[in-house]
Amino acid sequence: MDKTKKKFDFSKYMALIALIILVIGITIMNPQFIAPNNLLNLLRQASVNALIAFGMTFVILTAGIDLSVGSILAFTGAIIATLILGGTPAWLAGLIGLALGAVLGAVNGLFITWGKVTPFIATLATMTIWRGATYVFTGGNPVTGGKMNTSFFFQFIGQGYLFGIPFPVIITLVAFIICFILLHKTAFGRKTFALGGNEKAAFIAGVKTKKVLIIIYTISGLLAALAGFILTSRLGSAQPDAGMSYEMDAIASTVIGGASLAGGKGRMSGTLVGALLIASLSNGMNLLGINSFYQQIVKGVVILIAVMIDSQTRKDSE
Repeated sequence: MDKTKKKFDFSKYMALIALIILVIGITIMNPQFIAPNNLLNLLRQASVNALIAFGMTFVILTAGIDLSVGSILAFTGAIIATLILGGTPAWLAGLIGLALGAVLGAVNGLFITWGKVTPFIATLATMTIWRGATYVFTGGNPVTGGKMNTSFFFQFIGQGYLFGIPFPVIITLVAFIICFILLHKTAFGRKTFALGGNEKAAFIAGVKTKKVLIIIYTISGLLAALAGFILTSRLGSAQPDAGMSYEMDAIASTVIGGASLAGGKGRMSGTLVGALLIASLSNGMNLLGINSFYQQIVKGVVILIAVMIDSQTRKDSE
């Protein structure tokens, strides 16, 4: 018997198995779930959370957390919408919004690295700051109308189709490929895993830990801004309360996908599956007519189960 043969790691496929079971279960209760139009709508809904979750994956791999992503989404969305209303070309407004998101993410990284503030406290503070800035900037009112309704580029970002596929889904797939390569095929990705495994050891080994962390939070902010651009386009307006609790869905997607909150363990493909599971759960409950209040309870239970599984898996591996 070959003792060198690797043992099948069932835990790597738990999220995918759970997704398949969920899809089958909902389909049995309501066959409309697998209707082509509903599946496309589900994928479009999943795209925003998936983009945020991709950035969250990098963060959680370092044993960090980013609670500010929902607020960054709202703030950058408001900036983009206001610029377009003021006559700025939609593509340029989008680039400015993405750049702003990256800067806000970098600020988080600076607070954590140079300010020596723990990720939870730092991003909790900036979550409140960016949300407050959004309300001040918009006066608490939605930003809508004008050239937002006539700009083809702006509308296409969140509402368009390419080869019959919603354009937000295509953007998300491209972002996934880039993030997958960056995390799993580059030196930067190896440094990210090293930080989560043992930050002091990584520093001794020559990893510029502060620089890597700042880049990671910059990526998280950038992807949150991209999600904000898509959501603002899809809704046709920038809502000051947009992105509320989106950080929870992103964290849930990442943990359900197999990432450890203790850092050093996770996969971008798992995060994608986790985002699809969260979207399927929400979509399915809506089709089944489940009250939105109960939906929050169900999501909370799912997150709790995922964290408990992560905790038990870490104990078993010790």
